[in-house]
Amino acid sequence: MRQNSKGRYVYCVAESGEKCSLGNIGLDNNEVYSISHHDLCAVVHNCPAEPYSSDEQETVHRWAISHQKIVEAALNRFGTILPMAFDTIVQDTDEGSAEDNIRKWLAAERDKLKRKLDRVRDKEEYGIQISWEPKVIAAAIAGANPDIQKLQAEISSKSKGLAYMYKQRLEKLLKQEVEREAERCFKDCYIRIKGCVSELKVERTKKQEDKQMLMNLSCLVPKGETRLLADELGKIDDMDGLSVHFTGPWPPYSFVKVD
Repeated sequence: MRQNSKGRYVYCVAESGEKCSLGNIGLDNNEVYSISHHDLCAVVHNCPAEPYSSDEQETVHRWAISHQKIVEAALNRFGTILPMAFDTIVQDTDEGSAEDNIRKWLAAERDKLKRKLDRVRDKEEYGIQISWEPKVIAAAIAGANPDIQKLQAEISSKSKGLAYMYKQRLEKLLKQEVEREAERCFKDCYIRIKGCVSELKVERTKKQEDKQMLMNLSCLVPKGETRLLADELGKIDDMDGLSVHFTGPWPPYSFVKVD
């Protein structure tokens, strides 16, 4: 255990008044235990009243992985939880100890916390990323668009100067059509996925080397009810130029931001 433990590192809030220990499974093998107030508790370990920081990326990564595993252990133990962000620390103050402050917070925010718990009860989070291959999509559009086909045919019969101008027109037209197709495809996938989940959030897309991420979603799904979603994602994955990456289940980080 780290010395001068005047803080409590909070992993999550759980819907339980149980006082218990989950064992020495915390960051750096600290004991993880619950601090309860009536029918709510915070899952914590003792720590200094300062952030976890390190110049070694490997150490930070190890802490982050441990945090995730402990939140999952709490989810298995208590059933319904509100996961907290990495490095959420409550400190001792002049008004009380860190444990007292956690209990006061649980009491003051009880109604809000209970509403958030009701929101995610018996639900799990999944991540969905849909990517497409721009070259494959562009080729399909070019093969089906009469205006593009006409420009392509005319280029071969033009002089070098005119051919260059026609190529610019062709590239502009093709780019516009690809952008329209991206918008259409996004809306279509969004509607199809929305019908299979309780809630969804559109996240920022990420860069990829050989593909382009079309959409990045966080979805809340009732436990044991992923078959409809999986079937729909399978249909999307079978479409030319599209691929689906499906991850989870996760604790509902994206739907329970705790202030």
